Amino acid sequence: MAVTRAMKSAARQSLAGAKPVPFWLEDPGRPEALPALTGDEKCDLLVVGGGYSGLWTALIAKEREPGREVVLIEGKEIGWAASGRNGGFCAASLTHGLGNGLARWPGELAQLEELGAANLDAIGDAVARYEIDCDFERTGEIDVATEPHQLEELHEMYEEATGLGFGGLELLDEQALRAQVDSPTFLGGLWDRDGVAMLHPAKLAWGLKRACLELGVRIYEHTPGLSLARVGTGMGVRTPYGKVRAEHVALGTNVFPSLVKRLRPYTVPVYDYALMTEPLDAAQLASIGWQGRQGLGDAANQFHYFRLSADNRILWGGYDAIYSYGGKVRSEYDDRPETYAKLAEQFFHCFPQLEGLRFGHAWGGAIDTCSRFSAFFGTAHGGRVAYAAGYTGLGVGATRFGADVMLDLLAGERTERTELEMVRTKPLPFPPEPVAWAGIGITKWSLARADERGGRRNLWLKAMDRVGLGFDS
Repeated sequence: MAVTRAMKSAARQSLAGAKPVPFWLEDPGRPEALPALTGDEKCDLLVVGGGYSGLWTALIAKEREPGREVVLIEGKEIGWAASGRNGGFCAASLTHGLGNGLARWPGELAQLEELGAANLDAIGDAVARYEIDCDFERTGEIDVATEPHQLEELHEMYEEATGLGFGGLELLDEQALRAQVDSPTFLGGLWDRDGVAMLHPAKLAWGLKRACLELGVRIYEHTPGLSLARVGTGMGVRTPYGKVRAEHVALGTNVFPSLVKRLRPYTVPVYDYALMTEPLDAAQLASIGWQGRQGLGDAANQFHYFRLSADNRILWGGYDAIYSYGGKVRSEYDDRPETYAKLAEQFFHCFPQLEGLRFGHAWGGAIDTCSRFSAFFGTAHGGRVAYAAGYTGLGVGATRFGADVMLDLLAGERTERTELEMVRTKPLPFPPEPVAWAGIGITKWSLARADERGGRRNLWLKAMDRVGLGFDS
């Protein structure tokens, strides 16, 4: 896309009043934080982390065994990190999409797809059962082609999926797609009608918090876990003002440094950014259609994801994926004006009919990326500790599955989940610095080049494909 000086100026003007804070976390329904832990606690299960991963683990643990004493500690506030900053795409896929699943676990992909669909159904059931008001809409998602080679790739994916017996997919030509959502950049799409729900991500986290409390989970906010060690037959976690002794520990810290130090090389933090427009009026909404309220994502390597909020704002995110040398997670990385300007330019290229629309919010956050793009699982300390991490941006739905896996592992049970190759194996770890920083930089450059050259992958990307070490934008 050739960006003119006028386009740059218009993009800057559209961002003039944008607040550098996540739109979702400004909701007036945000609950007050619970007090920090002071003194000592004792429980059957300690959950570390108050995002989706930890919340689902605590909730399902109480559902499985109501008499179990469960404590959850969160370093800041429930849902403040990735769980309150994401796009609100709740996908059935456990493998970061069909293509990644086919490349890595072709022999069990049908089983993974079935488990993923059941997991998404279970999320919808929990939202209804606990009366969680999180704008849950099972509208599906359309993968959009904006270049001819992407259209070919979507057709190939459709043929492969239908050949394997996977249903619920519909190919859309340009006319059919633009009847759903109108952009002059759209050439066609692949609509997964039932495999993705849209929701308000922070409200889901807050609703899960309430549900946990109602079932008797003891939650402490502003209580980071500082260290993990064996204590007798159980485990002990030290916090700033106390400690927790537990028979078992489930780690849902994801992008933050794991309390099991040997796991740290398996993930790197990648910063993702998003914009949220002001609400569209009736004429603006009519100019783009979008009556079906599906989520959308373009099919480039450096892709955008976009969707409507309940009050008809457009969330527009993605494209840039920023890794900082040393893999640090820092609050100053949450704000990146140069990326906001780029995203705004790309937004108006996609929807020129919305010229003059302004953005109300602009924010970023860290994603826990691993080299296979989907979660990995395991235990430590003789099975007393379980972990799940590496969701790579698809954790809104898959974290519930990960919670089930962690609880199965802690119980020492052989289940359909624990027997999966996906659960029994791990991705390749990332190399130490400066190799990690250089390798990720080369990969990002190569992915951008592939987008510009009809999808053709260079020797570097082909080598990364062969060894299973990648980097997802």
